[in-house]
Amino acid sequence: MIYSRIAGTGGYLPDRVITNTDLEAVFDTSDEWIRLRTGVQERHRAGPDESASDLALIAGQRAIAAAGIDPDDIDLIVVATSTSDALFPSCACHLQAKLGITGCGALDVTAACSGFIYALAVADSFIRSDAAGNVLVVGTDVLSRFLNPADRATGVIFGDGAGALVLSRNKEPGVLSTHLHADGKDGDTLGVVSSIRDGRVHGFPYLTMDGNAVFKQAVKRMEEVSREALAHNSLKVGDIDWLIPHQANKRIIFSVCDRLDFDPAKAVITLDKHGNTTAASIPLALDQAIRDGRIRRGNMLLMCAFGSGFTWSSAVLRY
Repeated sequence: MIYSRIAGTGGYLPDRVITNTDLEAVFDTSDEWIRLRTGVQERHRAGPDESASDLALIAGQRAIAAAGIDPDDIDLIVVATSTSDALFPSCACHLQAKLGITGCGALDVTAACSGFIYALAVADSFIRSDAAGNVLVVGTDVLSRFLNPADRATGVIFGDGAGALVLSRNKEPGVLSTHLHADGKDGDTLGVVSSIRDGRVHGFPYLTMDGNAVFKQAVKRMEEVSREALAHNSLKVGDIDWLIPHQANKRIIFSVCDRLDFDPAKAVITLDKHGNTTAASIPLALDQAIRDGRIRRGNMLLMCAFGSGFTWSSAVLRY
């Protein structure tokens, strides 16, 4: 049997840090309000010359180094992003060029905050079918470029960053299953719904979000897809060593834990220092927890996410 397993991880956050105190000068808000409503204390912002592929480059290089391979050993690059450097070519192709790799496949996956698990599913399928031996999977977003400077609701939540892993062929099971879902009828509830035609931007060019609707759907769908993953693998909640949820809002994470009867102390939470980094949030949390020693080889991990589309997804894997 051919399996895929994580060989190495990496992450990158831009140098510029925006604190809640900084945002008090921008919005009618306070540090206390932001902490209570979202759990976010700090978020990082990309510099004016930093693109999604620039962030992905550093995260990807760190993952490749951790895996102990060379960039030329990568057979496929899959990038999850909603904020690619350009409409096309893909962010993955930009990243490939910056890594100095030639010839391997490179593609983007756009599923917003669920994107990383979608990308992981693609990578796992390529390895299990013996079409690739090493796949670089990256979640990277610079959503700050699309934030409305007058919108407190989105302005205090989102941050920029990139997280990556190398998924490699292995004799031992790593990724046990992935579960992907979408329902496009609520697409306008969360997203940047503008388009470019005839050289002009048509529609509102900033991120819009119905916070209450997103909150309710996120909790419901993340619980459902987590239970689906557990049932598919004949696992119980107690079999999971670490939950790695999308880092959208601390109240969402705690609500999901409560519904699953899962100890929130075993949920990896980074949004207090990172904010919501969209497709980068799960791989950034994974990388941090591996590097600080919380996640160890052999641990059973459950990932779950919810994002624009609406999309929702989960994965069960043994690290």
